[in-house]
Amino acid sequence: MTSPDRLAASGVRSAPVWSVLYGVALLAGVTAAALAALALADALTATGLPDPGAVTNYGLPFVKAAGEIAAVTATGSFLFAAFMVPPQRNGVLDAAGYRALRMGTVASGMWAVCAVLMVALTVSDVSGQPLSTRLGPADIWSVAGLIDVAGAWRWTALFAFAVTVVSAPVLRWSWTPVLFIGSLVTLLPLALTGHSSSGGSHDLATNSLLIHLVVGAVWAGGLLALLVHALRGGEHADLAARRFSAVALWCFVAMALSGVINALVRIRPEDLVHSGYGRLIVVKAAALGVLGYLGWRQRRRGVAALQEDAGNSGPLIRLALVEAVIFGLTFGVAVALGRMPPPPPQNLNPSIPAVEIGYDLAGPPTVARVLFDWRFDLLFGTAALVFALVYLAAVYRLRRRGDAWPVGRTVAWLLGCFALLVTTSSGIGRYMPAMFSMHMIAHMLLSMLVPILLVLGAPVTLALRALPAAARDQPPGPREWLLAALHSRVSKVLTNPFIATALFVVGFYGLYFGGIFDATAGSHGAHVAMNLHFLLSGYLFYWVVIGVDPTPRPLPPLAKLGVVFASLPLHAFFGVVLMGTPTVMGEDFYRSLQLDWHTDLLGDQRLGGGIAWAAGEIPLVVVLVALFIQWRRADQRIATRLDRAADRDDDADLAAYNRMLAELARRESHRGG
Repeated sequence: MTSPDRLAASGVRSAPVWSVLYGVALLAGVTAAALAALALADALTATGLPDPGAVTNYGLPFVKAAGEIAAVTATGSFLFAAFMVPPQRNGVLDAAGYRALRMGTVASGMWAVCAVLMVALTVSDVSGQPLSTRLGPADIWSVAGLIDVAGAWRWTALFAFAVTVVSAPVLRWSWTPVLFIGSLVTLLPLALTGHSSSGGSHDLATNSLLIHLVVGAVWAGGLLALLVHALRGGEHADLAARRFSAVALWCFVAMALSGVINALVRIRPEDLVHSGYGRLIVVKAAALGVLGYLGWRQRRRGVAALQEDAGNSGPLIRLALVEAVIFGLTFGVAVALGRMPPPPPQNLNPSIPAVEIGYDLAGPPTVARVLFDWRFDLLFGTAALVFALVYLAAVYRLRRRGDAWPVGRTVAWLLGCFALLVTTSSGIGRYMPAMFSMHMIAHMLLSMLVPILLVLGAPVTLALRALPAAARDQPPGPREWLLAALHSRVSKVLTNPFIATALFVVGFYGLYFGGIFDATAGSHGAHVAMNLHFLLSGYLFYWVVIGVDPTPRPLPPLAKLGVVFASLPLHAFFGVVLMGTPTVMGEDFYRSLQLDWHTDLLGDQRLGGGIAWAAGEIPLVVVLVALFIQWRRADQRIATRLDRAADRDDDADLAAYNRMLAELARRESHRGG
């Protein structure tokens, strides 16, 4: 019995898939508009703005919720094409992957259109002027730069449009992971603006919202893509369902934890009952619980049915349709939640630092405060813990299999994770946004010490040994994806020593002397991006220079040493120039904090320059020691290989060499005679 016949036999009608997606988007939009209408009077009273009219009041939540469904559909479709179904052997997408890719392209285009509409609706909402005013499209687009949220929607539209254009001609699998990452990038402007990005504890609120949006997009989008694939009767539905089920479990955990943190930052427990904002949070939490239960049922019934019979997708489709409806309702509730004013904060008179950076500082940094005054970083602190646990799990898998793994590599990796945790979550991370010198300490640790330790842990080699290889004629899995990334053109370009060095060193000059830091010193999102750049550029550079893992462009030890010594003068010169710079970077922001114990901003900047100048000494020693050890081991491997070859051929090369010497001596003696 064919797959469509099975669907008919199970009572599931093969309806047009776009009707399902449009229905979910419509449900989310109507839910958002209806709930926002109930809170309209309170919202206008809280903001004190005039009523912008019915088009904005109802259109803004509707378009935002429907657009977010389009965004998650694009994310899930690219995810599905990249990792849920296999491509053909020649790297070209199979039919299932190609259909998912095209659906992602259309959904991304719709997301771009909704984002453009949101620019106009946001300008109307913030200004209190109806869309029928004399402001034209060009005026609205330019005014959006003066409004944070409207500006974020403008960036979202540009990113989504870029993803749409890039994805249109794609046919090969190698581009789909890039498109998946690009679709997630379109969500970042929204996560870094809005009510979570201002006020007390906005660092925790913004980071938790960022996690919430990303994992929510992966979960909801992956479900919709899987549902569409099952409705179409596509191949490899059993494989896709099994893989997505594992992803959905972790997304549920991450969404629950990040949602709880975001709610606790915004409201008190009693507000869950006594405010409309709190009651909507309860509804959203209940919907998340129902989705978790349905996901469990999906694993027990839908996925299990497909494992027994790859064509029996009826149970999966029925449960997935219910999940899609609840996701639509949940997205509508979430959008309405953003339109509703939260309860008044506990502290009605927060300090300036609490408003600007999200928390108070007890005083000037001391040894005790730097070591013990912690504030956990939800992004990088969580990443450090997850990296450590995943690495240990991989080592444990090797040990259970009877394979050895060097203890030194494990120690190096765990030290790198610990250094990342300390840098971002201890007093260093706490004072980093408020003081240039502390920012420079974090910069040096994230770009030099942490990457060196992580690189020496050889995570790629560990993953290649721990992950199971796909059997012949079986779909590729994580190990094959990792190998494809390692040998991709992007990897070959990035591991070019000139490119890696440029990204590592030139970034210093562009960030601080190009005006970027001065313009973004007060932005939490910019600090997150800086930290990410420091980590990635440092890891790439030291992977090329001292990496134990294989690279597409392996360098001999002498060339690695040359790259290190070529970059040192550039790094030292950066610190010297920074010490001599007469203007204070980020002065307006640092002055706005009004910290009475931090007034000598130029002196603090010169201290930061001195830290940058001196910070290269310890990493240089570690790099030189690592290179010496690698060089020595390379010589030992060559000597061992030659000895084994000599044992196999009874030292034929040495015997031939001795015969040559004997022949030369005989000729010399003959000439002399």
